[in-house]
Amino acid sequence: MPGADAAGPLRVNDRVSVPLSEVTLRTSRSSGPGGQHANVTASRVEAVFEVDRSTALSDAQRARVHARLGPRVVAVAQDARSQARNRELALQRLAERLAIALRTPRPRHATRPTVASRERRLEAKRRAGERKRARRPPAGEQD
Repeated sequence: MPGADAAGPLRVNDRVSVPLSEVTLRTSRSSGPGGQHANVTASRVEAVFEVDRSTALSDAQRARVHARLGPRVVAVAQDARSQARNRELALQRLAERLAIALRTPRPRHATRPTVASRERRLEAKRRAGERKRARRPPAGEQD
């Protein structure tokens, strides 16, 4: 599972690690339940990654992330009561979003239709033609 350890870089996938210096962390007060604790604690964490300024990504990776997620990738966490846990969650979510954006789809290979699928198609065409022929008026009744 992608994420960040205590002090190291943010591991996105096997080939990409983003230094934490490239991730901006902002805190604010969390919404939702929590009573007095939530009213005085800045436990909501927002992790912001500026794609264009990153030195960790190659030009191709930067273009791919930019096309899929835009120039800024933002991940927010306010699930936990502690700021430290929300920081972990936000960084983990950021890594997951980047990992998904960096995936390259497998190339498609052209395949030929099977004999059975060709037969089904031709049979469906035959039935459609018969249905349309049945709608026509009989040959001898034309005026």
